[in-house]
Amino acid sequence: MTFERACALADVQADEALAVTIDRYDVAIARNGDEVFALQDLCSHAAVQLSEGEVDNGTVECWLHGSCFDLRTGKPTNFPATEPVATFPVEIRDGDVYVDVESTLNGVTPT
Repeated sequence: MTFERACALADVQADEALAVTIDRYDVAIARNGDEVFALQDLCSHAAVQLSEGEVDNGTVECWLHGSCFDLRTGKPTNFPATEPVATFPVEIRDGDVYVDVESTLNGVTPT
């Protein structure tokens, strides 16, 4: 696994998402309570940034059409999205968030 620094943990506010670019991938770093997740920052339905949506109850909501995606699995939890988004392994080290964009937790290839 190749973890790269994405941001400072303090930059990710509770129940919000932060847009970062790691290598060639746009990634949304989401904080839900004390947990931090990384997922592809692109809705599988309408190709808009998920980082601009709301994080609540373990999901992130796409602001355009209301599709929600599970932060752990990347699977859509409601329509209109039917395809999952890629999720990535996260490590917290010395107050920083590290993400491995070369490995996906759910086998979905990021675009």
